[in-house]
Amino acid sequence: MALPIMDNSQRYGAVSRLLHWGMALLFAWQFTSATAHWLFPDTPFEAFFWRTHYTMGVLLLTVVMLRAVWALANASRRPPSVSVMAKLGHLALYGLMMVIPTIALIRQYGSGRSLEVFGFTLMSGFEGEEITWMTDLGGLLHGELGWTLLALIVGHIVMAILHRKLTHHDVLTRMAR
Repeated sequence: MALPIMDNSQRYGAVSRLLHWGMALLFAWQFTSATAHWLFPDTPFEAFFWRTHYTMGVLLLTVVMLRAVWALANASRRPPSVSVMAKLGHLALYGLMMVIPTIALIRQYGSGRSLEVFGFTLMSGFEGEEITWMTDLGGLLHGELGWTLLALIVGHIVMAILHRKLTHHDVLTRMAR
């Protein structure tokens, strides 16, 4: 039996699953790069991962926006949320997934450095002083909110497992099988 493209009331379709699991892989890479930068500075391990952090961040923001549009387009077909807390948790995940890279882009712009992703210049740099409020915002919030997002992702995984074990809501199979 082929997996349907569109979501339905019982399970998520092929596009939703591709976006979900693709983002899971990208986030694993992104958090590995952040951890390498934090725990192993100036090592080949850090150099290998960190050089991709900006590119993966832009890619993730793009995929998050596509996923949000897809979710809205499929809202009436999707499996129902199992609780208000699950719905709020998903909203928090989506919110952080959009806010964190946006803050990084604001910081990047304020620094005056250019940003190139996949050979395309997204922001050209500028001469002169950096825009302090922009760099301060990124310095204050980007990393902290990133680690908060990681905690929510871990909570998301734990809750999917607990729903199956404790409430017999097998929410994982809606996205995995």
